[in-house]
Amino acid sequence: MADERLRVLIFGAHPDDVDFTAGGTAALYARQGHEVLCVSVTNGDAGHQTEAGAYLARRRRAEAEAAGRIIGVRYITLDNHDGELMPTLENRRQIIRLIRQFKPDLIMSPRPNDYHPDHRYTAQLIQDASYMVTVPNVCADTPHLDAMPVIVYVSDTFQKPYPFTAEVVVAIDEVIDLKFAMLHAHTSQMYEWLPYNQGVLHEVPAGDAERLAWLRRRLDGRMRQDADRFRSLLIDLYGAERGRSVVYAEAFEGCEYGTRLTPENLHRLFPFFPERR
Repeated sequence: MADERLRVLIFGAHPDDVDFTAGGTAALYARQGHEVLCVSVTNGDAGHQTEAGAYLARRRRAEAEAAGRIIGVRYITLDNHDGELMPTLENRRQIIRLIRQFKPDLIMSPRPNDYHPDHRYTAQLIQDASYMVTVPNVCADTPHLDAMPVIVYVSDTFQKPYPFTAEVVVAIDEVIDLKFAMLHAHTSQMYEWLPYNQGVLHEVPAGDAERLAWLRRRLDGRMRQDADRFRSLLIDLYGAERGRSVVYAEAFEGCEYGTRLTPENLHRLFPFFPERR
């Protein structure tokens, strides 16, 4: 197992983004003994209706760390202001150094087409770093990588300038409870800011168990979306019987930057599918 252990680096712009887009897949990697690092590129210090600044950043960092402990992975937040992320040289260097230090086989990233500037610029920073991680004289204080990692985009529903095109779909039925538990750990978001922003704060229950049940009802359709959208690919990857029965899934699209995702490395990087015959 040691020789086959993968290193998977999952980026989100905010301290709950990874949980939404790849929390189930992260849990599956962790179960198989692979090393996963979840990274929020901003500290989340603007994501609340009544709290802000250093206090909120500390709170959200603690929530992210708690979410990571649920599935047994490390979850860190970088100290960039929420809502103010820019694709600057300084931030690019930060991402280059982080990638080099972790030495991932696979990076997961948002796409650069998104409603939120932090999401877009997180994607831009990863793309800008993708080749530079191999250049010795860039960030020369951190040893360069011999090859670019494979980069994949996490799923979204944006249609312009082009829609998300799944190349991998991972069934997460067996870990969906863990994914909801991770989201549940982000109290400031799931039960305060997002309900406030969406006009449903008055609906949030007071009790912990009641809150989790409410969250599951609210998000169940969203969690089923990728399995329904990409059913044919699930059948291709898992076989007809399993593929048709999957309820919850997370989808990924190969990025043209970095080492390309191919039919050959897909099954090594996503070791969740039956053996090909």
